[in-house]
Amino acid sequence: MKKILLTLVAVMTMSFANAETEGFRTHRHVVDYDMSFDINRLAAKLDLTNDQMEAVEVIQENFNDEVLEAATARGHERRFLVHQAVRKDVQQMHRVLNDEQFNTYMMLLGATLQNKGL
Repeated sequence: MKKILLTLVAVMTMSFANAETEGFRTHRHVVDYDMSFDINRLAAKLDLTNDQMEAVEVIQENFNDEVLEAATARGHERRFLVHQAVRKDVQQMHRVLNDEQFNTYMMLLGATLQNKGL
């Protein structure tokens, strides 16, 4: 009886530890995919007009939502969804920004994606 009780306690302890670790990984994983930022700093860096700022804000909100949604996928599907979101973001930003602004934005986006490991 004592062995059964100790085995049961050991199994439950390992199960709870594994569940806690999975929860931590999931939370950290989603945080890594958070692409939100201060729109005012980006506007200053890119020297955006008011119309551009409004468009960029909408594009970035959609981009952040798509990347966060990709965080819930697994493996190759996650990579595909992130790639698709980045591609869509780049296309939309290219329509809104002039060439100089777009080149600066691409440098910032590339550095951000690299720093986040995406």
